Amino acid sequence: MAEIITRQAVVEESTTPMPGPGPDREFTVEARSQWKTIVRRFVHHRLAMISLFLFVLLVIASIIGPPLWKYKFDQTLRKPAGSGPNWLSPTWEHPFGISRTGYDQLALVMRGLQYSIRIALVVVVVSTVLGVVIGAISGYFGKWIDTISMRFVDLMLIIPFQVAVACLQRNVKGSNWLWLALFLAGFSWMGLARIIRGEFLSLREKEFVEAARAVGAKPMRIIFRQILPNALGPIIVSATLAVGGAVLAEAALSFIGLGVKQPDTSLGFLIERGKGEAATKPYLFWWPVVILCIISLTVNFVGDGLRDAFDPRQNRVRA
Repeated sequence: MAEIITRQAVVEESTTPMPGPGPDREFTVEARSQWKTIVRRFVHHRLAMISLFLFVLLVIASIIGPPLWKYKFDQTLRKPAGSGPNWLSPTWEHPFGISRTGYDQLALVMRGLQYSIRIALVVVVVSTVLGVVIGAISGYFGKWIDTISMRFVDLMLIIPFQVAVACLQRNVKGSNWLWLALFLAGFSWMGLARIIRGEFLSLREKEFVEAARAVGAKPMRIIFRQILPNALGPIIVSATLAVGGAVLAEAALSFIGLGVKQPDTSLGFLIERGKGEAATKPYLFWWPVVILCIISLTVNFVGDGLRDAFDPRQNRVRA
């Protein structure tokens, strides 16, 4: 009996409000939703935030830079009278120098950055839509639909996409950046389709999906309104990493002369034009190379931060 009384006293003491000014204190635990936790993890990933800031700066520069800069990318500059042999070198007037054909290199780089980002965004949007739709339908319905879809994915994966895109590009005349983006997107969706298929194979057996079927929901509604929101994590991460892959793929094709052609331009096209003068006039070659590397690194660091943020096993915030 004495032991019971003692335990009761301890319980009453532990539930007694703590002394302090004002009314009795109330201790509440802030309940963070899943998305708040993801955003918090990503914001505290320093390298990812710095990379995101740099990438946004490059995007802004590609949008507002060409209209604000005093020289246009297609404006031919004439050699000033009495100027020396080094008039093509960088100056305050032309920070990136002047190309041998008489164009301001900074204007060309901003224009090339604009087209490279434009191509990357088209590739990401089209390839993400294709990968999500095919992977979702394959994973949800299974059976023969899944078999046919995955065998088609396997067939697409064994095709060397750069060779295929190069062959398709040879038949396109004139301004071709949009065709190049669509060709690259047509060979970039298979990895995401496999990821989404795996997610749907797991999620389609969950209780909320069974409940949706029980109330008579149509398959397409279940796929896009019930299951797909729960698979946004892999989609966002894959789409982010695809930006860097698309920029590098375009640069590789343009470097060998099978990508963007005049009158369009891109970073890869500028690198191809400046490679012959990399030793004598390095500013014509290295500026587009440096910016291309910055885009690739920043996008990959952002993707790394998103992957850590969406990882449910990540219990601590990375620096």
